[in-house]
Parts: sequence; C-alpha cells; structure tokens
Amino acid sequence: SRRRSTTYIPVGVHPCRRPFACLPRAGRNDDLSRMTLITRPVLILLLLALMSAARADADDPAQTLEQALPGLLERDFKVKAEAVRRLAQSADGRVTAILTSLLDGALYYRKADRRIVHAARAGNVYELRDALSEARLAPEKKRGIKKISINNALRGQLRAALATRSLFSADPAARLSAIEDLLKAIDPGAEPLLREALARETHTRVRAGLATAIALLEIDHGDAGARLAAIRRLEGNLHPEARNRLRQILAEDAAGDPEETEAARVAAARVLKGIESKLEFYDFVQTLFFGLGLGSVLALAAIGLAITFGVMGVINMAHGELIMLGAYSTYVVQLLLPNHIDYSLFIALPVAFLVSGLTGIAIQQGVIRFLQGRPLETLLATFGVSLILQQAVRSIFSPLNRSVSTPEWMSGALEINAALSLTLNRLYIIAFTLLVLGALMALLNRTALGLQVRAVAENRNMARAMGVRSGRVDALTFGLGAGIAGIAGVALSQLTNVGPNLGQAYIVDSFLVVVFGGVGNLWGTFLAGELLGVINKFLEPHTGAILAKILILIFIILFIQRRPRGLFPPRGRAEAP
Repeated sequence: SRRRSTTYIPVGVHPCRRPFACLPRAGRNDDLSRMTLITRPVLILLLLALMSAARADADDPAQTLEQALPGLLERDFKVKAEAVRRLAQSADGRVTAILTSLLDGALYYRKADRRIVHAARAGNVYELRDALSEARLAPEKKRGIKKISINNALRGQLRAALATRSLFSADPAARLSAIEDLLKAIDPGAEPLLREALARETHTRVRAGLATAIALLEIDHGDAGARLAAIRRLEGNLHPEARNRLRQILAEDAAGDPEETEAARVAAARVLKGIESKLEFYDFVQTLFFGLGLGSVLALAAIGLAITFGVMGVINMAHGELIMLGAYSTYVVQLLLPNHIDYSLFIALPVAFLVSGLTGIAIQQGVIRFLQGRPLETLLATFGVSLILQQAVRSIFSPLNRSVSTPEWMSGALEINAALSLTLNRLYIIAFTLLVLGALMALLNRTALGLQVRAVAENRNMARAMGVRSGRVDALTFGLGAGIAGIAGVALSQLTNVGPNLGQAYIVDSFLVVVFGGVGNLWGTFLAGELLGVINKFLEPHTGAILAKILILIFIILFIQRRPRGLFPPRGRAEAP
C-alpha cells in the first residue's frame, strides 16, 4: 500500500506564498474573505447577546404577564387554566389584582379591541381600568364588554394561586389566611414553595400550618415511607383538614400493597384517637368558658339585688328595668358619639351608673320608704314601677329592639388553637365582673359607708341606737344596687340587643342567684352565679335551653329545702321594723 507522505510546515510559515491563496477558488475574493474572518467573532458575540436578551425576556415578569394574559380570553378552560398557572408563577405585582378580579367576577374584556380590563359597575355604565397599565379607560355600557368566565375547577386553582402568593406576606394574619385557603385545595406543585416558606418562617402558628400542608401533600402524593411518616407527624394536630384526611385513610380500599395500606390505617387510627381525646378536652374547656361567661352576667345582674335585698329586705321587681336603663344609656351614648365607638363604653359606664342609681334612689324615696317592713306591698309596688319604666322606654325609644355596636377591641376571639377559641367580649365581661366585685367588697369593708351598710344589714335597731341614719343608708344602698344594675346593663348590651323587655329575662335568674348564694353575701352571689351558669351550659347540649332552666330551678328548690339560707348564710340580722 502506498504510504501517504506527510509534509511538516514550520510554525509561522504558510504553505502558500500569497495570503489567502489556499482558499477555494470560490472564496478567493480577498475583500470578502477578509471581512468574513474579521466579522466572525463579532457575529458570535452578537448571537450570544441575542440569546441573553431572549432569556432575559423570558424571565421578565412583565413579559410573562403580557404573554400569559391573552390565554384568559380562550374558550377552552384548559387553556385558561394554563394561563392562570403561568400568571401565578410570575413575580409581577399586578398579577394578584388580576387573579383577584378574575375570581370575583370583575375581570372583563372590551369587545372592540379585546383589551382585558377591571370593571366596576357605576349606575348604567361600567368604569374600566386596564389590566396591564392600570390606567383608567372610558366607561362602557354592558353591551361593550364581556366577563371572562371561569368554572369551579378554575376557582379552586385561583384560590390556591392567590394563597400561594400570600405565603410571603409581611402580615402573619395574611400568611395564616393563605395557608387556610391552601389547605382546602393543595396543589402538588406548591410543595417547593411551601418548603421554602417553612424554612423562612418564624411565626409559630404559621409554621404549624405550613407543616400541616406539607404533611397532607406527602400523604396524597408521597411514597409509602413518606406517607407513613407524614401520618405520624400529624399526631396531636387539631386542624380539621388533618382530621378529615386521617378519616379518609381509614375508609380507603386497599388499592396498592395491602401491608402498606394496613400500616397506614393503623397509624391513622392511633393518631386520630389521640386527636379526638384532645378535642374532647378542649370542648370541655370551651363549654366551661361559656358557662363562666354566662355566670358572670348572672352574677353582675344579681350583685345589685343582693345589696338591696340583703340590707333592706326589699324584693325589688323593678331591678330588671334598672338593668334595661343601663343598656339604653349605652345606646344613647353611642348615638351621641358615633365616631368614637371604641371609647363609648368608658363613657357609658359612669353614665349608666348615674342614670340607674338616681332612678333607684327616686324609687326608694318615692315608694319603698313608705312601705318599709311590708314586703308584699313592696313587691307589688316595685312591679308597678317596672311596668311604668317599660312603657316610658317604649314611648321614648319605640318598642323595637336597638342594636349597640361592639368596640373593635372587644370584637373577635382569642384563638388558642384550631379547636379552642375564647371570645373577647366574654373574656372582658368575666374580668369586669371580678373588678366590680372587688371594688364593691372594698367599699363595704374599708369605708365608713360600708360599715354603716353592714351595721344596718345585721341589726337595724342597734345601728339606729348607735346613731346611724338608717334612712340615708337605705337610700344610698338602694342607689348603689341600682347603679350596679345599670353597669350590668352596659355589659349585657354587648351580648344582646337592647329592648324594653331586656330586664325581664334576668330578674328571675337574679333572684335565684341571690337566694342560692345566700342573701346579702356578695361572694356567695358571685359563686352562685358562676355555678349556675356553668351547670346551665353543660346541660343545654343534652336537654335544650328551656329544660335546662327547669332542671336548675328544681335543683335550687331542693337545695333550699336542705339549706334555707343558701351557700353562704348571713351571720345574723334583725328584722326590719
């Protein structure tokens, strides 16, 4: 075979004498060849720059928004779903407003140029705002625009997308709300974002919600090992979605490996049993809290009656109407201060105390002092006064119920966990009742007036002999009890509507509390009110509200037969002359 000869060319020496002479004959144009060699690096650099620009355009949020938005105008809901997915992945700040308008049915397009707009009805026309530029456009009538339609699947996708975009909000409440929306329909594609949010999160409740969402995703889309580990991580989790998913696992058929399915069922049953035990405990705590709230209302309504009944021996049937006057005082204060609702209660408390207290002094001086020592006549007279007060309120405010606004600081609830929340208005009423009780006991035990009141209550004749003006003490005592009834009306106005018959619902309960606790004993009145409130709340789910009250009445009757002087009987008191 012929061996091919090899010619070695020294470095720096071209095999041809003339430059470019070795090029093919078609490329021997010196100018063209020289230009090709010189511009080749420039062309490569230009190509790289174009590729970088294309990549930048692809990553540009505004470019993504402009490319994805027309997909919402397609009739095919699959195309719309893909457009929503692309919009949700965009970092453009306008996407949230667009998705929100689409979910709320406020995203339209103009028929003339198919421009997507936010639309808000204003009379016979719609005010438009461009979805991209957010500039205001000329108003259009209904026939000039058309709503972008969505279906239920798209609504769920939109809620999940909006919730995902809120995971990194600066407000913990917004992040919690976003997690709650995600848990209703978790998108498997959101798992990386959830894990990223969990790594950044510092708020305890938000971290717990993120962990729950990740565990539910692993249960639905993980392998057998990950699923079993996720079920175990739900131990003690009180979120309703976690409980529902565990119940679904117990009801699942063995579609895959029977051993894996059985292991998942056993783990779910054990976790669910522990969760239900905690739920029972928190349900008990919540019922106890509601009972204490009701008991505080009863105690607050009965404290004033305990003072007048204990000191003067007067059965005041107008006590409920004094409570009603306190509630109406709150209503009037809010009418006069409509722009200061948050501070209205601080003004209503002294106003209600004065209005009900002065009314009580007028009742005592005008009616009761002439019937001293005649309890039956006093009962009938105060019943007549109660009817007069009811009719006066109907004439002034009408027979209709009036609504009293709740200040913002009393609204809402203190959420301990997913199974236990304590309403703020009841918390404040419990604390307020304790405050009133403490102030009243300090007044009776550490002031000269309190000493005189206790002296008259224990032995009226002896107190008179010692120079105590019993008539003045009676008037001040009745006014004090009536004023506390007015304060109770302020508290009740935050729990129910204000009406002429408000006091009638509490007068019988107030007498039961006073008799059960011990006539004239404030501490006994408070404990009796709390005890009756708790018993009532625990009976209501099983017997109903009416039967629960009947059973409580029977219980008190039987108790009084064994202990006629109540839980804490008074130390002794002479009969009033």
